[in-house]
Amino acid sequence: MAKARPEPIFDWFIPIDGDGAHIGTVRAERPPTFEYLRDVVETAERNGFYSLLIPTRFANGLFEETAPLAETWTTVTALAAVTSRIRFLVAVRPGFISPGLFAQMAATLDQISGGRIDLNVVPGGIQGDFERFGETSDHANRYERAEEFIAALRALWRKPDPVDFDGRFINLRGALVSPGVVNSGPRFYLGGASDRALDLAGKQSDIYLAWILPQDQIATHIERANEKFKDAGREASYGLRTHIIVRETEAEAWHAAEDLLAEAASVVRDQRSSAFAGTAMVGQRAQARVVEDHRLGAHLWNGISTVRVNCGTAVVGTPEQVAGELFGYWKLGIDEFILSGFPHVEECDRVAETLLPIFKDMIANESMA
Repeated sequence: MAKARPEPIFDWFIPIDGDGAHIGTVRAERPPTFEYLRDVVETAERNGFYSLLIPTRFANGLFEETAPLAETWTTVTALAAVTSRIRFLVAVRPGFISPGLFAQMAATLDQISGGRIDLNVVPGGIQGDFERFGETSDHANRYERAEEFIAALRALWRKPDPVDFDGRFINLRGALVSPGVVNSGPRFYLGGASDRALDLAGKQSDIYLAWILPQDQIATHIERANEKFKDAGREASYGLRTHIIVRETEAEAWHAAEDLLAEAASVVRDQRSSAFAGTAMVGQRAQARVVEDHRLGAHLWNGISTVRVNCGTAVVGTPEQVAGELFGYWKLGIDEFILSGFPHVEECDRVAETLLPIFKDMIANESMA
């Protein structure tokens, strides 16, 4: 008998680069001030979203790179203190903070928030990004270090006793975390499309998180990841990260997609193109793949990748069309959907009101069939 699927989870996004109806401009129409990001978070909480992904950046990745950027950990700490229910999925790059100190920081934030913290561990990065802050390790070594990083955190959170940890990158001598995390602590989300990334996900992730691609490519990722989870003797769980552009008619949706880039600056396009050139990130190359009119499929559009680092693809269409596309990914085994749209306040309301009810009905009807 097949295992019953869990209820689908829907998350939103915290735009630490800034926000607006147009992206890729030199400066954001809405800078990433605490007041604005709090508005985004409160809108998502009011609309019943489960969690919020907050990315990690070393320079602005949506507007000109010197544009204001909200630092991840400081920002999420402040936002957790002014919310009561919604969770936070915090992206972190191993190697920039002592693992012992980070274990204390994360446990403290988990305590402050009442156990509402999860971690998206990001071993790789945009070409040249790590080097900004003095990190020069190669792509392969970053995955090995990330595996040690997660193992060390779990050891430190297991109980408030001194921990010794001997690894290639991480060495701890009597390290302590007290008080520890709430209940079982943060869950770990890991992504990536390379063999090394999938191997790490199978060994250490609670949720494997993929950037959206055509469904046949996602199906291949899931098949490969399933083997890695099976080899590690662990249960697989999958999430999908995508932008959403939804309007009453399909023509309006495609017009909104085109308008999103209508004021993009050449300096921003050049910065993103330079960052992607020769990148070792398999997933980033897939996001930035050049296709006619940026159309990867009937309702998939990767125009956002011309001005944005990391996830640069959106599902475009009417509520019924977008729900139908997402339903296809759900049927592949995706149980968590991290969504976003520009601007994040208005699109959070739109997605919650017009899209999610249809998508949830599709899943409910399928489950009863």
